[in-house]
Amino acid sequence: MSTTERSSVRRRPEQLLLAFFGELVAGRGLGPVPTAVLIDVLGDLGVGQAATRATLQRMAGRGLLEPVRSGRTVSYLLTEESERVLLDARDRVFALDPFAPHGEGWTLVSFSVPEARRDVRHRVRAQLTWAGFGLLRDGLWIAPGEVDVRRTLGPELEALSADGLELLAFRAVEVEGFSVAGVVTSAWRVGEIRARHEGFQARWAVPGDEPSSPLARVTALVADWLDLLRHAPPLPAEHLGADWPARASVEAFRREHALLVGPAGSALRARLTT
Repeated sequence: MSTTERSSVRRRPEQLLLAFFGELVAGRGLGPVPTAVLIDVLGDLGVGQAATRATLQRMAGRGLLEPVRSGRTVSYLLTEESERVLLDARDRVFALDPFAPHGEGWTLVSFSVPEARRDVRHRVRAQLTWAGFGLLRDGLWIAPGEVDVRRTLGPELEALSADGLELLAFRAVEVEGFSVAGVVTSAWRVGEIRARHEGFQARWAVPGDEPSSPLARVTALVADWLDLLRHAPPLPAEHLGADWPARASVEAFRREHALLVGPAGSALRARLTT
């Protein structure tokens, strides 16, 4: 990936704000973050002030953030539900090997929802994808290893069921003589996943391609890492080439995060106390 390609990366404002709050605010016991701080951080990443304000208002309207007013100043807190989701996501963000399946065999999920509840279908698909599931056949999702489906769908599972979700989950093992190696290439776009790994590594390999501000830099790093985790599921190593790039991605993230986490935290605390 060339320098031009690295610098042309476009990150959505909501993606950046969730990365900022998840990395620097969730579980830290900090107070509300002023809009001006968020505008400055996203501004360093090429997001205009108007776009940041509009995104904050949309996120507040959807219950992701809680606005706190003091005179003419508006600051933002995570809602209880958003903080729970972001803290849960840390388990995979900082896992020793987030691209390795947990346990043996396969986990399969089949679900259906009434046609009128496409919003439910979208939410379930998004959560299954985040947990590493791929679509094997119409209505049948598969993930390597032992995935906790109840945790994947979260405490809203009962609410989803009340909205018409019908879901079956079960575990499977490979039958001797019937290789499931082809499952990997049929349920996941392995070539695209490799390209995403390589793009992440190239983007963060050369100092200077990203903002020098530690707050903006760690926000961009975590946003890119979350995007990679969302699109690059844990896959069984025995069905991938010896040069599979997942390990190099983990090393690149850890190296850069270790350099940034301290300075970024200090910078935010300084901004919140001035």
